[in-house]
Amino acid sequence: MKRRDMLKFGVAGGAAAVAAPALAQSQPTIRWRMQSSFPKSLDTVFGGATTIAQKVSKLTDGKFEIQVFSAGEIVGPLQVLDAVQIGTIEAGHTAGFYYIGKMPALVFDTGVPFGMTPRQHNAWMRYGGGLDLMRDLYKQFNVVQIPCGNTGAQMGGWFRKEIKTVDDLKGLRMRAAGFLGSVFSKLGVVVQQIPAGDVYPALERGTLDAVEWVGPYDDEKLGLHKVANNYYAPGVMELGASLCFIGNEAKMRELPAQYREALEAACAEANLDMLAKYDAYNIQALRRLLAANVQLRFWSNDIMKALQTATAEAMQDFAAKDATFAKVHQHWKAFRDDQVLWSAVNDGAAERFLAANRG
Repeated sequence: MKRRDMLKFGVAGGAAAVAAPALAQSQPTIRWRMQSSFPKSLDTVFGGATTIAQKVSKLTDGKFEIQVFSAGEIVGPLQVLDAVQIGTIEAGHTAGFYYIGKMPALVFDTGVPFGMTPRQHNAWMRYGGGLDLMRDLYKQFNVVQIPCGNTGAQMGGWFRKEIKTVDDLKGLRMRAAGFLGSVFSKLGVVVQQIPAGDVYPALERGTLDAVEWVGPYDDEKLGLHKVANNYYAPGVMELGASLCFIGNEAKMRELPAQYREALEAACAEANLDMLAKYDAYNIQALRRLLAANVQLRFWSNDIMKALQTATAEAMQDFAAKDATFAKVHQHWKAFRDDQVLWSAVNDGAAERFLAANRG
């Protein structure tokens, strides 16, 4: 490059550098409130909300600020969608399956029993058409959805007594969220859906016999091992639970393009970060729980088959009553079935060998 061309390039580059702050200064200052459905004590799942807010602020030089509130600070943990829909708050950090009573198909935004792993769910969302389907559903509530986290596979839950047969589930009073409740109900379980902050007291008082929450790291923080000693795996009921950012549609339209891009990028980072944290922290927490005399137990094949059958029946029930659920389920299942085949050929087969033959 000739010297005069270098000088010309340098001048142009310098002008751009000067223009960038000026451009940032020309952007409006925007302040939003966002409430999570989760308490601050669960730093991994609630931490996704703070990750989003911090990243958005950084990417917009502090011009777009999101103030984060924990569960219950503005509205109830399970009323976040309502609050965003009517504009009480501009944004929410929540999980679609909490709103099964409003629209059953929203459970696919989070995950269903015998469903997809986080990787498979992300693939469905990004390249399988899942995101378009979910956004069409949320649009009916005047909100825009952005995936923003995943817990990974969740444990089967905490039980006061050992579960040896399917009959042992009958009559149990259990906390199970979303679609899980419909499945357990088919096996005779009396299901309750209550937020995180009420789980421990309910177990302690004996108003619950069992609780399904997340996994070792979060469950240890809630102290569930102190009031129920039998901890079940594997997490066939939730191979992953995807969280979502939801923004009021009118407020989202008002965002400058740069701010919308910053929000999308922040949610993508939160999506990656949350799963990484759970993968790193769960095994450490499980070791601590086992040292505290927790009994790690595994579902029998008979129980898992019964749960799988009950899941298929529940799917059929919802699909028969709800055309939207049927449409999304058909689309979701076709993608899931292909992913299961691919896993059987490659990743899943390799992981099973590694688990049995650690070198």
